[in-house]
Amino acid sequence: MALANSAALGRAGITERTADPPGGALVRDAQGFPTGILKDAAMDLMTRVIPKKTPEQRLYSVQRALEHAASLGVTSVQDMNPSYDDIAVYADLANRGQLTARIYAAPIETGWYDQAKLGIHRAFGSPWLRLGAVKGYADGSLGSTTAYFFQPYTDAPATRGLLSDEMQDVGDMRTRLMAADHAGLQLCLHAIGDAGISQVLDLFGEIVRANGDRDRRLRIEHAQHIAPKDFDRFAALKVIASVQPYHAIDDGRWAERRIGAERIKTTYAFRTLLDKGVRLSLGTDWSVAPLNPMLTVYAAATRATLDGRNPNGWVPEQKITIAEAVSAYTAGSAFAEFQEGSQGTIARGKLADLVILSDDIFNIPAARIKDVRVLTTIVGGRVVHQRNP
Repeated sequence: MALANSAALGRAGITERTADPPGGALVRDAQGFPTGILKDAAMDLMTRVIPKKTPEQRLYSVQRALEHAASLGVTSVQDMNPSYDDIAVYADLANRGQLTARIYAAPIETGWYDQAKLGIHRAFGSPWLRLGAVKGYADGSLGSTTAYFFQPYTDAPATRGLLSDEMQDVGDMRTRLMAADHAGLQLCLHAIGDAGISQVLDLFGEIVRANGDRDRRLRIEHAQHIAPKDFDRFAALKVIASVQPYHAIDDGRWAERRIGAERIKTTYAFRTLLDKGVRLSLGTDWSVAPLNPMLTVYAAATRATLDGRNPNGWVPEQKITIAEAVSAYTAGSAFAEFQEGSQGTIARGKLADLVILSDDIFNIPAARIKDVRVLTTIVGGRVVHQRNP
C-alpha cells in the first residue's frame, strides 16, 4: 500500500471519477472520494508522477544502503525489482572497486527480453554484481487485504484479495514466464495468499512440462500462506521458498483476526516446508522490514511476536532451530542464487565473506539473539565495517 496526501492526489489526477486499475484499488470514503490509500497496482497512478532521482541522489542512496548493510553484517543481497538506473550505479561502483556487498539483481519480469536479447542467463556476471533473474508478482499483501486467497478474509468477507496486474491475463503471464525460462533466466515470483501461491505453482508446473526438466531453482518470494495441498507440490517442483521470518513476528500480532485460526496453521510454515524437503532461503524484505539478520534468525527460531504476547512462539509448531535458520540464511540463500560453490559456508577456496559477532548465537538462549551485534564485517577478505568499542 501507499499513502498520498491531497496535493499528491491532485498532481496524479486522482479523483472520485478515477476507476480502480486492474490489479489495484483506490480506497474511498463513504461519499466515494479517494482517501489517499492506494493498493497494489493503484500505486502506479502515483509513482508515475513522482520526480525521478538525480544520478547524484541515486548514488548517495546506494552508498548509504551499503554502509547500513555492512554495519549489520550483510555481505550479499538479492535486489528484487531494481531499476536499470540502480543497476547502472551498482556497475559503476563495482568497476571502481567500491561495492561492499555482492549484488544479485532481478528486474521486473515484464522486461525479461532486456536480458534475454543480450544472452544473459541465470547468475551472469562477476562475484560482485550479477544478473540473470526476473521478479514478478502474483498478488498483494496480507496487511492490505490484497494477498489472494481461496476463501474470503475473515475480517473483510467481501474480498478474497487481488491478483496482480501482471496476472490479470494469466495467459500473457504464462507466455512471458515460459519465454524467460526458455532463455535461461531464473524466475522469482512474489506470492503471499494461498490461491496466489497455488496459481504460481500451476504456472511453474506448466513451464517444467513445456521446457523440460533442468536445474532452474524456481523461487516463490514470501510464500506466506500455503494451502495444505501445496506443500508436496513445492517439493515435487523443487521450488525454493524465499521467506522472511520477521514478517511472522510482525504480522502474528493481527494475522489470525484477518484469516482465522485454521489458515494460520500453515502460515509462515518454515517447519513444514523443511520437513517436506523444500529448500528454504531466508531474507529480510528490506526496506519493508529491518535488514538486521539477527532479527531474522531470532524470528525464525522463537516466533515471539513484537507485542510480547507470544513469548513461546506464535504458531510454535512452525519454529525452526537456530542452526536450521542460519543454514537457510547463508547456504540456502547462496543456493537460491546459484552461488553455493563460492558462498554460503566458510570453507577453503570460498569467498572470504565473514562476520564477527558479539556473542556465539549457537550457545545463547534464542531470545537473546535479537540483541547480538556485529563487531566486524569482512567482504572478499577486506574489512568493510568495524564497530567502535
